[in-house]
Amino acid sequence: MELRHLRYFVAVAEERNFTRAAQRLHIAQPPLSRQIQQLEEMLGVQLFERDSRPLKLTDTGRFFYQHAVQLLAQTAELESMTRRVGKIERSLSVGFVGSTLYGMLPKIIRRYRQENSEVELSLIEMSTTDQIKALKEGRIDVGFGRIRLEDPSIRRVVLREERLIVALPLGHPLVAARPTLSLRELVNETIIIYPKHPRPSYADQVLAAFHDRALEPQHIYEARELQIALGLVAAGEGISIVPSSVYGLKRDDVSYKDLDDAKLVSPIIMSTRMLDESEDVRRMLELIYVLYAEEKMEHLAPPER
Repeated sequence: MELRHLRYFVAVAEERNFTRAAQRLHIAQPPLSRQIQQLEEMLGVQLFERDSRPLKLTDTGRFFYQHAVQLLAQTAELESMTRRVGKIERSLSVGFVGSTLYGMLPKIIRRYRQENSEVELSLIEMSTTDQIKALKEGRIDVGFGRIRLEDPSIRRVVLREERLIVALPLGHPLVAARPTLSLRELVNETIIIYPKHPRPSYADQVLAAFHDRALEPQHIYEARELQIALGLVAAGEGISIVPSSVYGLKRDDVSYKDLDDAKLVSPIIMSTRMLDESEDVRRMLELIYVLYAEEKMEHLAPPER
């Protein structure tokens, strides 16, 4: 059995169709069918239920798929890390979701560049889901996202839990209602969530916060990204639940209110490949802890007179 057998099998299993899998792999369908048949003969088992439409995996096929995906991911990790070790010039590719730019990420990147000028650092905006895929394929080395996605080949480090706040249009009755608001007070408002896709995303965290408290928002508006959501809030189209770091935008046409539940948070998560023990990634994590400690000390320091 060779790696190509695993790649072919995974493509067919995920596409659930030989024609689409062949297009994905950029090969003709007959050779793909023969390779899958050859794989089944080597293993002495049937992996697909041939008479089902769309194509379904057998119980044995589902077991084989889970382990095939892990093996391919580990192979991609090994290839990526080996290429990095062999490079004369050091580089680090960082994936991030847009909302992390309003928190500590810019400061982390600036300081990292100052202290590691020999490392070529590149930034790529992408969803948390895309970050996991990019890590496994070796296209990025570090990801900063907000969704807790379980994957055996990915190491996750929760850097902090960021409080959620409410963004409201100027003049909204809830702005002057009380110092803090509850989600119950928001269920009759139009809740603007983002991003619209891909899912799962931060939008699902917001919806889950309502559902976990047996609340059902009456009106949902899906926006493509944070800036559009805030623009719609400013236009009076609704309200939005956003991370507290968005305070840093300082928009004059949007008011922000705290929520009364300390459990309403969104994590900032750093993701790396499970087997990646490189010095550049280790330095990134160490720097983050230093900067968070410095920020904490700044908040504890008495104001200057």
